[in-house]
Amino acid sequence: MDLGLKDAAVVVNGGSKGMGRAAAERFAADGAKVAVLARSKDALDETVSALRELGAADTLALSADITDAASVEAAFSVVADRWGTLNALVNATGPVEVGVSDFAGTTDEEWAATFDIGTIGAIRCVRAALPLLRAAEWARIVNVSAHSTRRQSPGIVSYTAAKAALTSVSKNLSVSLAPEGILVNTVSPGSFLSAGMKGYLRAQPASRNIDPENLHDAMRVIEEDFGHPAYLRRAGDPKEIGPVIAFVASRANSYMTGADINVDGGSDF
Repeated sequence: MDLGLKDAAVVVNGGSKGMGRAAAERFAADGAKVAVLARSKDALDETVSALRELGAADTLALSADITDAASVEAAFSVVADRWGTLNALVNATGPVEVGVSDFAGTTDEEWAATFDIGTIGAIRCVRAALPLLRAAEWARIVNVSAHSTRRQSPGIVSYTAAKAALTSVSKNLSVSLAPEGILVNTVSPGSFLSAGMKGYLRAQPASRNIDPENLHDAMRVIEEDFGHPAYLRRAGDPKEIGPVIAFVASRANSYMTGADINVDGGSDF
């Protein structure tokens, strides 16, 4: 299926690893111009090199801290100077580590940090990108939320709350930007073997007999620790959600806005 992405200009916030990286790779394979925004210069350089090999029409490495508005504005100024317009913005950044922290155990500082990265960072990127999106022939915004907003787990209360806020902001933006033809949607992953989840698995005691790279082991832990099983009985590979994000962010998606697309390996939610 031709997604109409050839020569489209795309920014992927959080595109140097996990689900963001998988989406960036699909954009590149379809011939888009891809800018990857992340903090680590080494990860950025490796990523944009890989995207060029996949066929990206042009690439940009944007080293920025999404908790700093000035840093975000500076990154999008680079995009403006290079391309002038922007067809798609994907916000795939979330809290770096997955951990268990219930309501009583979550401090004010942890709440603030989680919302700064999980919600406000995406807002900063949207705000900086809007002039470029408005200047494009067609434009899409995709924010990566979380399936846990539908299926609550007391152990990830701040993470889920931040993602729920992001889903709400996205829905509101879909209303306000619809008259301009800018489509805004969220994609909500279920249990994926993300970089954060791998870190969580590696931290488990040897007695649990976990291979951090094994999708079935990951699902076993996710079900036991977070109460989120899936019909497919395994976790998702980030590469399985990249094409979903790419479609929602593409020209081929011409009539879906304000939606929250669930990708969870099967559930009743």
